[in-house]
Amino acid sequence: MTAVETGLLDTFGRRAVDLRVSVTDRCNLRCTYCMPEEGLQWLAKDTLLTDEEIVRLVGIAVGELGVREVRFTGGEPLLRPGIVGIVAACAQLTPRPELSLTTNGIALSRTAQALRDAGLDRVNVSVDTLDPATFKTLTRRDRLDDVHAGLAAAEAVGLRPVKLNAVLMRGVNDHEAADLLAYALEHGYELRFIEQMPLDAQHGWDRSKMITAEEILERLSARFTLTPEPDERRGAAPAERWLVDGGPARVGVIASVTRPFCRACDRTRLTADGQIRNCLFATEETDLRGALRAGAGNAEIAELWRKAMWGKKAAAGIDDPSFHQPERPMSAIGG
Repeated sequence: MTAVETGLLDTFGRRAVDLRVSVTDRCNLRCTYCMPEEGLQWLAKDTLLTDEEIVRLVGIAVGELGVREVRFTGGEPLLRPGIVGIVAACAQLTPRPELSLTTNGIALSRTAQALRDAGLDRVNVSVDTLDPATFKTLTRRDRLDDVHAGLAAAEAVGLRPVKLNAVLMRGVNDHEAADLLAYALEHGYELRFIEQMPLDAQHGWDRSKMITAEEILERLSARFTLTPEPDERRGAAPAERWLVDGGPARVGVIASVTRPFCRACDRTRLTADGQIRNCLFATEETDLRGALRAGAGNAEIAELWRKAMWGKKAAAGIDDPSFHQPERPMSAIGG
């Protein structure tokens, strides 16, 4: 086998072909399930990967390690001044990877066309509520109109399918599950609900307060008829999907806590400061930035990356009594 065919294997036979790249830890919202109102101590600028370093590492992943999909995340990736150029450079890689971006949507109306022209294929936008007052409570910002404008712009320029990500919080927005799905159906967006995960900077996550996948499906089924898609159509995708009222529209639920998908996980993660994480909940990282800046060649960096993935655990272990929440919050890891 060639190096690309071998790729990023682990000891359980999984191969990582989906790369999540955090381009910044900064965000212009303060979502209650992610960070405190005052924000965080941001990473020092000189520790962040440069635009050129990000493109080089993505190039190694695609050209030498078999990665086929690249998702840019944050923090909020649209706060990265060079994001359009990064996308454009990655779109020129051979083989050309599928390129997507996860955003809160606030700056999307201003950047959607440039991102599409640069080669971005699609976007995922976080939309937890349709109510302006609830949005302000959840995010500590009054910017819901900007999110709607961003979604419309993404659809207009062809960043399809536009996917919505929603996290339900008990007593805050959990009553909006069916309304969120109706909104997605009306506009032709694909909605995915995500169970709240223990990745908040405050370490205040409480499983007993989490809205589970089963509860989400109960709320949706009160208004819609849901038919599960065959398992073979899911592949390594994290979302279990259901046809809505017979289809073709679908809704997904990512049960990261109650029904984790670790056995089929195909992801590898690069943080904004150049660390490889082989799992979202990993407690250890592998430093590629140091090797890069010390003059390491592509083959050496690729080998470091392979070793990082080879040590991936069988599962995240959220249900294990010994589970410890990662010290680094979601904004630093990249969701």
